[in-house]
Amino acid sequence: MTDKVAEFRALHVPGDPLILVNIWDAGSAKAVAAAGAKAIATGSYGVAGAQGRADGEDFPLEDVFENLARILSVTDLPVTIDMESGYGVDAAAVGDSVARARAAGAAGINMEDRLPGRNEQLGIAEAQARYRAAADTGIFVNARCDSFRGQDAAKDGDALVAATLDRARAYADAGAGSLFVPFLLDPKCIGAICEASPLPVNILRGKGGPTHKELAALGVARISHGHQSWAAAMAWLTGQAQQVLGGAEPDY
Repeated sequence: MTDKVAEFRALHVPGDPLILVNIWDAGSAKAVAAAGAKAIATGSYGVAGAQGRADGEDFPLEDVFENLARILSVTDLPVTIDMESGYGVDAAAVGDSVARARAAGAAGINMEDRLPGRNEQLGIAEAQARYRAAADTGIFVNARCDSFRGQDAAKDGDALVAATLDRARAYADAGAGSLFVPFLLDPKCIGAICEASPLPVNILRGKGGPTHKELAALGVARISHGHQSWAAAMAWLTGQAQQVLGGAEPDY
């Protein structure tokens, strides 16, 4: 297990990013692994959606670990799971939940700096304490920073970059392994964060944003696809069902 954490950590190389096509169950994990993935990562939105649940820790923690066990049973690749806000009311509870993930065999987790159903970020000190509790388990922590969520990078980019870097330093001090900055497509801001962050940077790929190659040139160390793969699969399934139920032949 420790070797898997080290193996996963070594995949985070600025300029040569780890590309993660996020999965939601064992079957999708097998499909992505067969395509040549270097690691497997769940996305909470797809995991919950595949079970008819909502994102935001509506998927019970016991189910999270059952899903993890099934995924681990079909791949030898390092597996990182999206634990949303850490499944804990406080830092101690977060530590307990994340320790279970590590004991179960996860190499890493993704964890947010805001609580389920809340728009505002936690205060830096509280978020740092929660990340420290997670990192103290020995697992690789991808610390999500939601400074750009719902914000205008074109208008407030410099201030948002500064706020993100303040948190990056705090999260690095807490033992996080990487910094995840979603909802950011602006190349200038991405480059500025990558240049100054003490942690390797993870960016969520988005339509209209930089390509994989462009993100690599900006210094990104990890590229996630979030819920996009699950949404695309569900859209395809809906389209095929509409064809069949409408009397047409399916594409498969």
